[in-house]
Formats: sequence, C-alpha cells, structure tokens
Amino acid sequence: MLDLKNRLAYYGFGFFIGIVLVFFFLGGKKASCNWMPNDRMLTIIRSKQLIYSDDANQMMLNSAIDSADVSEILTTGEIDFSKSKVKNDPCRKYLINGNKDQKDIVLVVDVCDSVATIRSIDIKQKKP
Repeated sequence: MLDLKNRLAYYGFGFFIGIVLVFFFLGGKKASCNWMPNDRMLTIIRSKQLIYSDDANQMMLNSAIDSADVSEILTTGEIDFSKSKVKNDPCRKYLINGNKDQKDIVLVVDVCDSVATIRSIDIKQKKP
C-alpha cells in the first residue's frame, strides 16, 4: 500500500500532465466560455455580419464615433435585457450600453438569423 507522500506525488504528476495537455490542445485556439447571458449574446452578435442602418451611419458621421468604437462596445458593453425585446420574431432587438470618452452610448441592435443590424446610436454626455 502506498503511503501519503507517494500518493501526493502521483497525484501531482498526473495533475501536471493534465494541465500541459489542456494548454496544448486549447492554447492556440480562441476557446472561451461565455457563461453569462450578456457575454453569450455579445459573442453571438459579433459573430454575425454587422450592418449599419442609415440612421446609425448618419449618427457616426455627425459624432466622433467610428466602427472601432462600436466593436469595442460590442465587446465590453452591457445589454439592458429589461428594455430589449428578446422574443421578437424574426429578429430580436437588444439595447447595448457602453461608454467612450466620457460619453454614454446606447446601441440598438436587431439580431436576425445571419445578420446583426445596428438600428440607432444614442450618445449622451456623462454628468460630472
């Protein structure tokens, strides 16, 4: 029968080999676990073809927001599920809150089967 010291050594060795294998198989891939609904939905939106409506394009031209800022909001933003319409058919509507340069930005995004359309962009100055 093995004593406690040998058991811990075998366990540690097996654990180390397992960690090396996990990093080997998943290290080069962009594998991620999005457990929270906000992160999952933002990942789904980013994976679709992104289209800007005429209103969104006009707002981007009139303000200091570009597509890189929109991409950042689609990565780090917070979805307001209470104001979103997630059961619409065929497209769901999401309100995504983000900020950029002391401005609160709200994106209204319609998510359909293969495309995500940014319907509008609302910009508000933050109050000091």
